[in-house]
Amino acid sequence: MSKIAFIFPGQGSQTVGMGAEFVSNDPTSKAYYEKADHALDFELSKLMLEGPQEELTLTYNAQPALLTTGVMIAAKLIEAGIRPDYTAGHSLGEYSAFVTSGALSFEEAVQIVHKRGLFMNEAVPAGQGAMAAILGLDAEPLKEVCEKVSAEGDIVQLANLNCPGQIVISGTKLGVEKASVAAKEAGAKRAIPLVVSGPFHSELMREAAVQLQNEIEKVTITEPQIPIISNVKAELLQEISEIKNEMIEQVYSPVLWEQDVRKMIELGVTTFIECGPGKVLSGLVKKVDRSVNTYCVYDEASLQEALQALRGE
Repeated sequence: MSKIAFIFPGQGSQTVGMGAEFVSNDPTSKAYYEKADHALDFELSKLMLEGPQEELTLTYNAQPALLTTGVMIAAKLIEAGIRPDYTAGHSLGEYSAFVTSGALSFEEAVQIVHKRGLFMNEAVPAGQGAMAAILGLDAEPLKEVCEKVSAEGDIVQLANLNCPGQIVISGTKLGVEKASVAAKEAGAKRAIPLVVSGPFHSELMREAAVQLQNEIEKVTITEPQIPIISNVKAELLQEISEIKNEMIEQVYSPVLWEQDVRKMIELGVTTFIECGPGKVLSGLVKKVDRSVNTYCVYDEASLQEALQALRGE
């Protein structure tokens, strides 16, 4: 029997107005935005719906904003009778998976990802770190490039193994610039700088992980009702201890997204529903396996389109 996975995007997908159509037409959806405001004690919803984009993109705002939208959309799908067999999120998106799977309450998740963003920003202030997508070079030669640049004093490493032919690197601004040049010399087709505010999933985030660990000890984590696929190991996360370790290690470890997708397909998933703004993850899934079905739900029209297809109407 075919199975469904809900997948949740990470930083970079945030956009002013995300979820606006749901919030304006549905009191239940609006309640998620109001709960986020209350949990954080500032008007995150106003920033999400009105901007400015520059402020929304700051990691400590983008993280709770994306989580709120992703969880709200997943709840709408479940309310409509579409329940996932597995959940997974790309980087920050993993926290939306934790909430949707029942491992973490929405309010505590909003608070923890806001703090996660603050810790990341403190570890490496905006502008000092960078990330870039390297296209057309395999992981092993790219890893060698990064190790050579890092050995010369500018830290850079593999951060997101997204799909065949697309790997994101992360590190110091100079390290990423040097590795991008060296990667093209090694055969990469393109090196595209990413619009992010820090060197996520790199060793430069170790201090943020230490601070986050202290906060994770304060939150209530329960065994998930729906299995979650790990970013760090591309395996099922089912135990409370595994989820806690995932939250900490994921801050400075590579996101094994291609392996996550392959794992879900191996488990019988044939339909992936991206819950949140944009279509990035759906595109990556298709690059891993074109035979699977993908749907992106970000507004009323895309929700109805997905529901009709999934119900066979």
